[in-house]
Amino acid sequence: MLDFAELGFDAVPAPDEMIREAAYRRLDSLTKPLGALGRLETLAAQVCAIQQTLEPGIVDPVAIVFAGDHGVADRAVSAYPRAVTREMIRNFLEGGAAINVLARLHGMDLWIVDAGVDGECGSHPRLIGAKIRSGTRDFVEQAAMTREECAQALQHGRRVVEHVTVPRGNTVLLGEMGIGNTAAAALLMHGLSGHPLDRCVGRGTGLDDAGLARKHAVLAAAAARCTPRPEPLDLLREFGGYEIAMLVGALLGAAARRQVILVDGFTATVAAALAARIDRNVLGYCAFGHCSAEIAHRALLEHLEVRPLLDLGMRLGEGSGAALALPVVRSALALFRQMTTFDGAGVSQKLA
Repeated sequence: MLDFAELGFDAVPAPDEMIREAAYRRLDSLTKPLGALGRLETLAAQVCAIQQTLEPGIVDPVAIVFAGDHGVADRAVSAYPRAVTREMIRNFLEGGAAINVLARLHGMDLWIVDAGVDGECGSHPRLIGAKIRSGTRDFVEQAAMTREECAQALQHGRRVVEHVTVPRGNTVLLGEMGIGNTAAAALLMHGLSGHPLDRCVGRGTGLDDAGLARKHAVLAAAAARCTPRPEPLDLLREFGGYEIAMLVGALLGAAARRQVILVDGFTATVAAALAARIDRNVLGYCAFGHCSAEIAHRALLEHLEVRPLLDLGMRLGEGSGAALALPVVRSALALFRQMTTFDGAGVSQKLA
């Protein structure tokens, strides 16, 4: 068993509940009916509690896309070949992917991490080389990674957050890229949640019915080899990917630094569930950008008892859903800071 206590991570502090209560009092005093801003009020209060201030804001947001390949992808559990992972890295670095467009539009600093891509990705100022291995092992036959590799990936994820965050930066958006990673995420969800495997397996990049049946059979064989167990690091080592392990480390590291974390789709949410199993305070720092079209994502969000900010039927990955949610967070904080109170505006309040 991998001992997390030996990895040197700082404990995640709980968000400041006194500040959250003060934030709700301010929200109730603003010139609107009580609760009229709906979930924007909950979001603003959450960020206040994270940042320990009633003057919350998003400063120098950073988007990080962790990329890695999976040995199980050779069993055709995706509609695309493994080579697409490396090809998409090139597209990210050339600025042509959806996350590039959204990063430019919303003023995010974008970094790409080679966590375990099969093949060389070259060099680029925005590429962080953190390759553990050229893809994980085929988890139908053996554990996806060794204990040492899993520990190394977790620590790399934390260090990436430390490396790319500027001194005033307080917000991280986390995404991923890796052909086959919804297969890994499905087994991780199965082990974490106890949901039947059928409820955890979706079409990923767009499998047809025959492909979905094949994916389910492959994952059932993997689950039979090693019955999923609730210990998060054991699950991660058996079925995860290097990019998923780095996401877990990034989540733990960012939360320990009291950063707002915008989580992307299914695979990133699985990483958040793993991180929260390691340190329950992590979820208090997470806002879930969207609910993807991957069938298991909605069930996992319900299992975590969290609600996504958007539901647009997307299933792209690469941090795109988290990026689209960033303006929602900014809007919630602007309303919180800039709206006038009833007293300040001289507006009559609700009759008793």
